[in-house]
Amino acid sequence: MKLSAREAPKLWAAPPDIWAGVLIFGADAMRVALKRAEAVAALTGPDADTEMRLARLQGADVRRDPAALSDAVKAQGFFPGPRAVVLEEAGDGLADTVRAVLADWRAGDARLVVTAGQLRPASALRKLFEGHKAAHALALYDDPPGRDEVEAMLRAAGLARPDGPAMDDLMALALSLEPGDLRQTIEKLALYKLDDGLPPAPEEIAACAPASVEAALDEALHCAAEGRAGDLAPLVRRLGAQGVTPVALAIGAGRHFRQLHAASANPARGLAEVRNFRARDRMQRQLRQWTTPRLEQAMSVLLEADLALRSSSRAPAMALMERALIRVAMLGRTRQER
Repeated sequence: MKLSAREAPKLWAAPPDIWAGVLIFGADAMRVALKRAEAVAALTGPDADTEMRLARLQGADVRRDPAALSDAVKAQGFFPGPRAVVLEEAGDGLADTVRAVLADWRAGDARLVVTAGQLRPASALRKLFEGHKAAHALALYDDPPGRDEVEAMLRAAGLARPDGPAMDDLMALALSLEPGDLRQTIEKLALYKLDDGLPPAPEEIAACAPASVEAALDEALHCAAEGRAGDLAPLVRRLGAQGVTPVALAIGAGRHFRQLHAASANPARGLAEVRNFRARDRMQRQLRQWTTPRLEQAMSVLLEADLALRSSSRAPAMALMERALIRVAMLGRTRQER
């Protein structure tokens, strides 16, 4: 059966007695590794490693010795408690071996947590788990973590959930950081807030955020809004090298220009929602070179790019975003040159 990332934590926290395990797969090895660790922790509880209730096998080892997987699943440990067997770097070559283990699985056996890279819909391993009544397949995509996932990371780190601008700042970080970097940032924030007990504030989140990624992303957005088309190419390449996805860049640019548009349409309110005073001052200067119709044109360009990124287009995604930002910058520069 198929399993969504939202449903997974509830299933792993209280799996049915006749539930054999899960296949976790995706193109991003870090996302797969984080989700695997989450599954193992939920299924086995604390001290599984030290109590020998957790076995780890590599796909290459099982290919050489197929019986090793069945032996690990059936083995009885010295300590009571739920057991799990992790099979890493599996592939279609192990589909028959895993099928035999699932067919022979009984309540009380160790549960299987199988990981793999990107698998096509026709993959034998993927079809095995998706069609099994007592196992699940969880596909991980390169979408940024949702609010539920960020809140789960906060709970795991022992942090109180923030509201308003602080939560918005965390979600902005989730758009620009890889999941592993986001988790590390939240763990660093937990140390920063040790013994505090209060939800993190925007300035505390800013103090713990990776400055290089955040600064580069902000600079690219300001660069587009200031009409500096010639400076965009190296900034976009730098963002790509730091792991910022084209979708995250599109979302950030859309948010930036929506804020400018709202301030242009309602000067009395201005940029009150922008909490960082340096960014607010810079955006206030940007507003002087934009009219409301021009901002609407810029938002249309960015929306078109965002839709193209989410379509089946084969165009290079980061190059598509670079072109869109340059078009936006040229729109802003047009008024400057009048």
